[in-house]
Amino acid sequence: MAGSLAIVVSRADAASTNIAARLRECIDWEHDTDDSRPDAEGGGTVYRAPGIELREFDALHLDLVNVAETFTDPRLIVFASKHAGDTGRFLTAHHTGNFGPAEAGGEEGEFAEAAPNAHSAVLDALADYAPANYDVGTECTHHGPTDVGAPSLFVELGSAESEWDDPEGARAVARAILDLREVPPDRERQIVGFGGGHYVPRFERVVRETDWAVGHIGAGWALDAMGAIDENVIRRAFERSGAERALVEGVRPALEDTITELGYELVSETWLRETTGIPLDTAAAAERRVTTVDDGLRFGAPAAETSVENVERWTLPSALLAEVEGIDAERVRESVERHALAFETEQSGTRLGERALLDDAGRTSVIDALVALLDEKYETVERVEGAVVAHERAFSPVKARTLDVPEGPKFGRLADGEPVAVDGRTIEPMAVHEKRERRFPLDGAASGKGKDK
Repeated sequence: MAGSLAIVVSRADAASTNIAARLRECIDWEHDTDDSRPDAEGGGTVYRAPGIELREFDALHLDLVNVAETFTDPRLIVFASKHAGDTGRFLTAHHTGNFGPAEAGGEEGEFAEAAPNAHSAVLDALADYAPANYDVGTECTHHGPTDVGAPSLFVELGSAESEWDDPEGARAVARAILDLREVPPDRERQIVGFGGGHYVPRFERVVRETDWAVGHIGAGWALDAMGAIDENVIRRAFERSGAERALVEGVRPALEDTITELGYELVSETWLRETTGIPLDTAAAAERRVTTVDDGLRFGAPAAETSVENVERWTLPSALLAEVEGIDAERVRESVERHALAFETEQSGTRLGERALLDDAGRTSVIDALVALLDEKYETVERVEGAVVAHERAFSPVKARTLDVPEGPKFGRLADGEPVAVDGRTIEPMAVHEKRERRFPLDGAASGKGKDK
C-alpha cells in the first residue's frame, strides 16, 4: 500500500506526549534527525517503523497548517490528542472542520479531508483495547485544522488530566493507532451525517453495525452556528468526506432540500442497515423493480452474489401465503429470505408482502416450503393444476345439534376430538365431523426477467 501512516504528536498536549511514549514502547522504531526544518515544527528527531512515521510539534494540533508537507508521502494522518469534556474515562475519534465560524482553529466553513474507513477501523480497535473502566465513542466534526494536506482524523484520550496521564489509556490509544498501518482512508460506502448532539450515538451505530463508514458529521449545534444553510459548505462536507449520500437526524427540511438540490441522496438508517453486504447496483435495481427499502423492501441471501438480471419479479400466492403465515410466520419468512434476492414486506418489515425477486428454482423452493407447512395443519395436501388443495376433517356444529349435543363445553370437547356422553349415548367425534376442502391458487405471476417495473 502506497504511503505511510503519519502520526502527529503535540508537545503542548499532555495526552499526546503520553500516547507518543506508549507508541514508542509498543513497537521497535528507528530514528533519524531532520535538519531541514525546526525541531518545533516537526523536524529534529523523527521516528520511523515500516509503514509509519512519527513527528513531534510544539504547537497544539488544531493550530497546525498543511502538516502533511512535513511527512514523507503520508497516506493517512493521525493526530494523537487529548479529549476534554464531562465524559469520564473516554476514548474517541473524529474528523475536523467547521460548519460555521472557526472558533477553535482552521477556517470557517472548511473541512479537513476525512478518512471514514480509518475512522471505522480505529473505533473497533479502541473498543478492543480499551481498559475496562473506559468508554469508547465518536464525536461530530469540530475544531481545526482544516488544511491538513492528506486524509486525517483525531484519536483521543480523555477526558481530564487524570486520564491524560494514564499509561493504560494511552497504551490503548497507541495500539489502536498502530492498527491503522495497513488501513486505507476510504471505502466504497461512505456517508455524511447531519443532526444530533456533539456525541453521535446514531452515527456510531451506523459505523459499528453496518458496512457504511461516516465522514463529516454536522451536529445540530454546528448547523445552527452556520446560520442560514450555506450550500457551498454542505457541498464541501460531501466532497471532503468522499460521499454521495447523507443521513439526517431530526427534521431539517431546508437542509434536506439543499442536499437533494446539490445532487446528493438522502438515506435512512434502515436503508443503510438493509443494504449492508448487498451490492449497491443490486439494491438500486431491486428498489426500482419492487419497492424502496423505506417502503418495505428487504434482501434475501442470494442478493449478495446473484445478479438482479437473473431473477423475475413474482407475485407470491396470496391466499397460500396468508394461510401458512398463520401456521408458522417465522419459518415462512426464513424460506423467502433463503431463496429470494429481494422481497416486499409490510407493517414496518414485520410481515411479508406478495412481491419477490426469484429465479425459477427459488420460486419452486419457496412454494415447496409453503406446501410443506400446509401439510402440517391439514390431513392431506395435493397439488393440482394451478392450485394446492388441502383436506381436513372439521367439527360441524350442525351435525352436533342433530344428535342433540348441547352447545357449550361438549361442543368444545368434540371439536378437540374427544367423545362425549349425551342422554346415555356416547357421541364419537367422527360422527360430528365433516370433510372440508380448501383450494389455494398458485396465482403468482412473473413480470419479466431483469426489467425495471
